[in-house]
Amino acid sequence: MTHITEINCLDELAGYRLLWNSLLLQTRKATYFQTYEWLESYWRHFGHRQRLRVLIVSADEGPIGILPLAVQSERTRLGEVRVLTYPLDGWGSFYAPIGWNPTATLWAGMQHIHDTPRDWDLIDLRWIDADGIDAGRTRKSMQRADLAAAESRLFQAAQIQLDGDWDKYWRSRKQHWRENVNRSARKLAERGEVRYMRYRPEGARYGDGDPRWDLYDACERIARHSWQGAATNGTTLIHEWVRDYLRDAHEVAAQTGGVDLNLLLVDDEPAAFAYNYHWRGSVYGLRSGFDPAVSTDGSGSVLLRHAIEDSFERGDYLIDLGPNYLDVKRHWLTRVQTAYHCTHYATRLRPQALRMKRWLMGVKN
Repeated sequence: MTHITEINCLDELAGYRLLWNSLLLQTRKATYFQTYEWLESYWRHFGHRQRLRVLIVSADEGPIGILPLAVQSERTRLGEVRVLTYPLDGWGSFYAPIGWNPTATLWAGMQHIHDTPRDWDLIDLRWIDADGIDAGRTRKSMQRADLAAAESRLFQAAQIQLDGDWDKYWRSRKQHWRENVNRSARKLAERGEVRYMRYRPEGARYGDGDPRWDLYDACERIARHSWQGAATNGTTLIHEWVRDYLRDAHEVAAQTGGVDLNLLLVDDEPAAFAYNYHWRGSVYGLRSGFDPAVSTDGSGSVLLRHAIEDSFERGDYLIDLGPNYLDVKRHWLTRVQTAYHCTHYATRLRPQALRMKRWLMGVKN
């Protein structure tokens, strides 16, 4: 028999931090976005616009999983709707329950959602790896709880599976692309001494939680000098909407052991950066860029080549380059993984009207 404890307050959730961390170690293919520390730092910046609904699922033998959820208000042409979803908010590619038994966690969690007062207009569990570790359990769990739902595609993410070794991977890339990257490396070397560095602290528990603000500030300078300096959509390190959050999140990630910061320097001048998160061999590319004032000779490609080779040496198993822009990433990826969302509409006028509108527009629901 299962039991649900629902947490709606971040301060109360802090009491379950050790449990969360314990279950995370038992979570298959977990990412940094599933850590308690990421959720805490994200929520302190953006939680005021949402309602937290974290479900702790226990069985006779004790806690078996955690289902982190949030209710968000989203604007549509039909007005605002309340959406119950995962709290990833588009920062990563995929999300899933925490713990060793995601099937039982989802089944119990969806039944709890069905049985408790509705503070949502639709359930839209997004960022589901339906072709991978989810294997249809989200849709089946919702349907089992009498929450009629179906999957539809959300986006595609470019990924690099680090199977075998670096030489095998590099030989699998098209020859003309390898020649282009090698040519860029030679041109950079003609400008001065090229140096690649990667900062990946182990975390405060190992006495290695220094944020190295000098390195992070170098990434910001590169972003400011590149096309990203004029971007206004929040997809850079320096946009005012996300800058404070990303800096706070960086400090937390350094203390947690989740930072993966890559820099390429030419004569000690930062030329390109790739700012990532990592967790137990899984790397997610959050932001990247290059400084055209230092070099326009493919420094970003040279940096990524160094980072992939280094990940092979470190024993990483996956680099997720994120969603969309697949044409730009095609030279590096080894697979394209589809993220799905599974949607259920409440039997109310506005959500049903939204469902009909999406159906008429050709969106599977």
